[in-house]
Amino acid sequence: MTDETPPRPSRAREAMPAWFYALVVVRRGDRFLLVEETDHGGGWYLPAGRVEPGESLTDAALREVREEAGIDVRLTGVYRCEHTAFDEGARLRVIFAAEPVDDTPPKSIPDEHTLRADWFTAEEAARLRLRADEVAPLLAMAAVTPPSALDVVRSMVL
Repeated sequence: MTDETPPRPSRAREAMPAWFYALVVVRRGDRFLLVEETDHGGGWYLPAGRVEPGESLTDAALREVREEAGIDVRLTGVYRCEHTAFDEGARLRVIFAAEPVDDTPPKSIPDEHTLRADWFTAEEAARLRLRADEVAPLLAMAAVTPPSALDVVRSMVL
C-alpha cells in the first residue's frame, strides 16, 4: 500500500483580468495633499493611478504623487487594501500613507496629469468640489487614525 495521493487532473482556468491601483494620502502636519484632476469629470482627489506593467505598488504610489502633484514623498504606511470583484474581473486598491521628503511646493501649472495640487485640512477638503465621495471620509479617518506598517504590502516584481 502507498501513501501517495493520485494526481488530480489539471483544469486550466481562463485568465481573469485584474486592475491594481495605488492611492496616496500625503500628510504634512494637519494638511493633506490633493490634486485637481482633468479626467473623470474633474474635481479634487488624492494622488492616485493604475500600477503599470512591471511596476510595484509602492513604485506606482511614488510615481503618481510625483506626476500629479509635482513633489516627492516617503511612504509611511498603509491605511487599507480594497478588493472589488466584478463579473469581468477584479480591482485591488492600496491606500498608502505618505509624507513629503522636503518643502517643495506642489505643482501650480497644469499638465497632462492634473491642473494643480495644494494642501488642505480635512475640513477644508470637505468643502471642495471633490471627484468622489470617498475623499472626505478618507481624510477624516487619516486625521485621527495612524496607518498600518508599510510592510503589509510586499511587492515582488519578476
